[in-house]
Amino acid sequence: MGLCTARQLQKHGIAFVGFELHDDVGGLWDIDNPHSTMYDSAHLISSKGTTQFAEFPMRDDVAPYPHHSEMRRYFRDYAEHFGLYEHYQFGTRVVRMERQETGWTLYTEKAGVTREWQFEGVLIANGTLHTPNLAKLPGQFAGELMHSSDYRSPEVFAGKRVLIVGCGNSACDITVDAVHRAASVDLSVRRGYYFLPKFLLGRPIDTFGGAVKLPRAFKQRIDGLLIRALIGKPSNYGLPDPDYKLYESHPVVNSLVLHHLGHGDIKARRDVANVDGKWVTFTDGEQAEYDLILQGTGYKLDYPFIERSHLNWPENAGAPKLYLNVFHPEYDDLFMMGMVEASGLGWQGRAEQAELVALFIRHLQAGSAAAKAFQATKRERASIRLDGGYQYLELERMAYYVHKDTYRQSIAQHAAELRLQQQHIEQLSAATNAS
Repeated sequence: MGLCTARQLQKHGIAFVGFELHDDVGGLWDIDNPHSTMYDSAHLISSKGTTQFAEFPMRDDVAPYPHHSEMRRYFRDYAEHFGLYEHYQFGTRVVRMERQETGWTLYTEKAGVTREWQFEGVLIANGTLHTPNLAKLPGQFAGELMHSSDYRSPEVFAGKRVLIVGCGNSACDITVDAVHRAASVDLSVRRGYYFLPKFLLGRPIDTFGGAVKLPRAFKQRIDGLLIRALIGKPSNYGLPDPDYKLYESHPVVNSLVLHHLGHGDIKARRDVANVDGKWVTFTDGEQAEYDLILQGTGYKLDYPFIERSHLNWPENAGAPKLYLNVFHPEYDDLFMMGMVEASGLGWQGRAEQAELVALFIRHLQAGSAAAKAFQATKRERASIRLDGGYQYLELERMAYYVHKDTYRQSIAQHAAELRLQQQHIEQLSAATNAS
């Protein structure tokens, strides 16, 4: 998100400085970044065609679901191609930022040296998948306890009785990894999930659909029946069936975990009820002994360098209340980049988000009527969620989830209006200069 934000600022002639904690670009996808939560076997869960930036496609020889090493190369090629490196201060931590009467003061640290910066505006793009959501176990575990953010290689499971807690995409990837090293692998699941295969008829699953727009309820039913026909119900594999409709939570794009459940390589378990030493009791009364518990319990939003009050983030809310998940209702100099998740949004959807921000900044600099109109819009609609009518689960990780088509349509509409006004301003300026 930081890279495509930098690209759009550059593209629209807005001067900026980028701060990156690591010594190169790539963020999460650079496994050598000490702050990355990547693991050796990680691949994209969306296909390259639906994920890539439109103006910078991935190479033809890259697999449909690229390995993380390919993604790191892609982002470095992107930064090199568009000349973004020169804008960045690498090895630099943003320690804190303070709001001034005009703009912001940022304090950064590099090699032990603190520096103060003054900026007219700040765009935050530090990601959503770096601070683990550590769920408290009901009891004390005497074995090895780790979070998926600490996981790197399946060697950690060698010869151990392993319990994976959670059933998100990373948790399922890691569970499949564990099968090939551990003495035993159990998967503890609290709620039901929808599982999708990565391929259908030889094509990535996310390349199907979209050509014909179906009513929401009809699409949920048809797609649900298709998935049921392809892989059956989760309960066929010992897992709980979801008690919500398809697309009301992020699906798991992993059929290998079902394959191993069906072969007995993985044993399905219910939610953890109690932990005593190495013994774990589940909510159905069953018990088992483990050497290692890995919590695949996801991540939480974390912006440690800015006061929560500046983000329009109520204490009881899972995420800041921002228009389009980006725009503060009152501040015109603070933007939350990439705090958005949607099935199929891809990086192109995020690049479109970044371009809208750049267009708004340009109009603010020009003091245009279009900027004033957008200011009114973001004040009035900050609490509106673009869910497309889907009843998303009331979970913290779903608090910034949106419906892809509804979101991109809103972004495109605003961007088109601002571009039109920008062209009008430029034409007037050209006419004035000519006269």
